[in-house]
Amino acid sequence: MPGPSPVPRRRPQVRVPRPQVTPPRARRRIATRPLWAVVLVAVVLMATLVGRLAQLQLVDHEELAAAAEEVATRELSTPALRGRVLAADRTPLVRNVPSTVVTVDTETILESDDEGRALVESLATALDLPVEELWGRTRLCGTPDAPPVPACFSGSPYEPVPLAYDVDPVAALAVLERPEAFPGVEVTTQAVRDHPSSADVNAAHLLGYLGRPTQEEVDASEGRIGPEDRLGRAGLEQVYDEQLRGTPGTTTVTVDPRGVVTGQRGRTDPVPGHDLLTHLDPRVQAATERALADTVARARDDGAPAESAAAVVLRPDSGAVVAAASWPTYDPGIWTSGVSQVDYDRLLDPEGAEPLVNRLVAETFPPASTYKVVSLPAALQTGIDPRAEYACPGAVTIAGQRFTNYESEAYGQLDLRQVLEVSCDTTFYRWAYDHWQDLGGLGQDSDEGDRFVAVARRFGLGRPTGVDLPGEVGGLVPSREWKRDYWEATRDESCARAEDGYPEVPDEERREFLEQLARENCVDGWQWRPGDAVNVSIGQGDVAATPLQMAVVYAAVANGGRLWQPQLGAAVQRGDGSVVEELEPVSLGSVSLTAEVLDVVRGGLEGVNVRGTAAAAFSGWPHSTYPIAGKTGSAESFGREATSWYASYGPTTDPAYVVVVVVEQGGLGSEAAAPAARAIWEALRARDTP
Repeated sequence: MPGPSPVPRRRPQVRVPRPQVTPPRARRRIATRPLWAVVLVAVVLMATLVGRLAQLQLVDHEELAAAAEEVATRELSTPALRGRVLAADRTPLVRNVPSTVVTVDTETILESDDEGRALVESLATALDLPVEELWGRTRLCGTPDAPPVPACFSGSPYEPVPLAYDVDPVAALAVLERPEAFPGVEVTTQAVRDHPSSADVNAAHLLGYLGRPTQEEVDASEGRIGPEDRLGRAGLEQVYDEQLRGTPGTTTVTVDPRGVVTGQRGRTDPVPGHDLLTHLDPRVQAATERALADTVARARDDGAPAESAAAVVLRPDSGAVVAAASWPTYDPGIWTSGVSQVDYDRLLDPEGAEPLVNRLVAETFPPASTYKVVSLPAALQTGIDPRAEYACPGAVTIAGQRFTNYESEAYGQLDLRQVLEVSCDTTFYRWAYDHWQDLGGLGQDSDEGDRFVAVARRFGLGRPTGVDLPGEVGGLVPSREWKRDYWEATRDESCARAEDGYPEVPDEERREFLEQLARENCVDGWQWRPGDAVNVSIGQGDVAATPLQMAVVYAAVANGGRLWQPQLGAAVQRGDGSVVEELEPVSLGSVSLTAEVLDVVRGGLEGVNVRGTAAAAFSGWPHSTYPIAGKTGSAESFGREATSWYASYGPTTDPAYVVVVVVEQGGLGSEAAAPAARAIWEALRARDTP
């Protein structure tokens, strides 16, 4: 049968020029020239072609082969077995355990019309897991439809996608037995982080957790970090990540044009990471965590908000951290199975007190009367007589403003030790005001000569301690120069508030207070007023410190003035226990405390637990055989419950520990923090008693 007739094409109308007549001799000459030209061009082209082929075969062969290899292969990283985190007695706080992981092959997702959605839904039903949680793990982090980190997939596109961790082996086996229903799905065993002591010891804020590396971290690591590695993202896991992580191995695989793995070319094995030995004592750590939880519960039963709390046990002779805790806390194992977005949001929810925040180092509080171990040496440097007695009235008037003791209680004439025992604020007010006047009052612009500022900074306040935990803040020692800088930065806002007020604040008394403060700050908020000076002397106003900073201060009082950098890590060692690196104590210098100053301060602190503000909390304590020196503090803030403090060291005959406790909005220091500290001291005394 004939095919379809061709469609006739219309010829273009081209005007053909009239040919010219050429003589025969000329025509023959023109006809012979193209033949020689063709031969010459052919020879040149052949020579060029042969030369180029020779170059490709002989000169550029290796380069082209490498380029072809690069196109056809990919290098995959094999994570190393991560090192353990060990307590001081070498029991593991963090270790590796096998976990059943369900994965899906990337080829299955790529070839699926619905990107594997139906498969994921079936798998979620079979494993009794949330569909959206599994689906989110198939979405590449950073793409428009991906959930936020860490709920998305940030691994290599050439390896199976992990959908579910720590799966019930029975359920996983049921999936494997139905390959026709779950194509591309595999069940593997991976090493995951485990916290074997979590029943007794939580330590979530100290230990930290792991997370996938970003592409920037992988690119900048020069091969030390692979996309499948886990990096420390908090706590000791972050600070000692390089030592714990080890060296990843590599596997070279071939891939087809779609990026699907088709074979394996080579492999190098990973090198396991080292272990981290810490100073943490599991028994003391457990007692510290229980003390915080019990104290918060009691404070709330008594009507206090008790929003958060923190505690630390420190060695005053080295800075070694024996125990530390932050409340509220969370289950450190939540990261092992791949934290959901709901759980992650809960950890950062301000309404839930942000359990992810480490109150030990990442949040500051006014230290209140615990700060008097700083202010008393400063006052002695201004010239007060260490052997004299001083009036402790219930209230004093300074620059027209009335300042009082707690409940305006008066104690009469007191020596310096007694001033600390009863925590007499009015005595400190007078010393600070006299020094303010001696320096020139409002006419003094610089901090030069201010002993209260200088001594606080010598104790290390106002800057981070350098502890081996991430996220540490430096706190604040307020001063004239700081206040001027702050005023210049906030003046426009203060003036706007002075004009518009605070209509969003429902409490009328607080609203009026804020409006008055805004008016004052707008006009002359840079001035260092008498109220600033007297508030700083008792650790109130803008003074801000972390619990760990105050532990360093009390360690210096206990050891005679030496400042030690707090340190959780003791040594880096191999899996067999052999030491790779000893983490030696780090000195931060010292604060000058004469024997007379130390005698006064220590004497006052020793009396606090016997006759002073913490006597009730330490009723029945064996003061003669295990004496403890301490100081309570109750930081007041407008419209809020007082933040409760207690800082201490002991035994005073040979100081071995510093214990500091803070309970945010927990009430008086004697009623919340001091009883919690006593519970910790009970554990320490039992530990040291044969």
